[in-house]
Amino acid sequence: MSAALRTAEFPEESDTLEFGRRLGAVLRAGDLVLLDGPLGAGKTVLARGIAAGMGVTGRVTSPTFVIARVHRPESGDGPVLVHVDAYRLGGLDDIDDLDLDTDLTEAAVVVEWGEGLAERLADSHLMLRIRRRPDDVREITLEPHGESWDARVAELLGR
Repeated sequence: MSAALRTAEFPEESDTLEFGRRLGAVLRAGDLVLLDGPLGAGKTVLARGIAAGMGVTGRVTSPTFVIARVHRPESGDGPVLVHVDAYRLGGLDDIDDLDLDTDLTEAAVVVEWGEGLAERLADSHLMLRIRRRPDDVREITLEPHGESWDARVAELLGR
């Protein structure tokens, strides 16, 4: 890990979406973002915000049953978003079968439930741990892995 962990609070779903938009706006081809948290924490809400920030087309929903969805940028510029749900994957062989390392050459890849599987796809990645408190506030802890994330995490959180 290259930088200190940083945690931010998001009281409303709209705050989580806005944070996702800001994150999506700084993503580029080759970026890997892992989303971790229990059911209902807000992983797909955050992914929707990321997609909006990237300007991609298509409705963003949890890809649980299709495993992965590809969303292309509406303008034709910018990276493709590959949104993956690794919940039902059985292990490293299943993640290899998705060929996500190839996707990383032209896409930003966002993986829900990918911890322990997907981080090996890139030397550098951003882990986002989402926790929903009893008062419904989402806490997101950002764990940047690799130098390329240090400055972007600080910028995202305005620090």
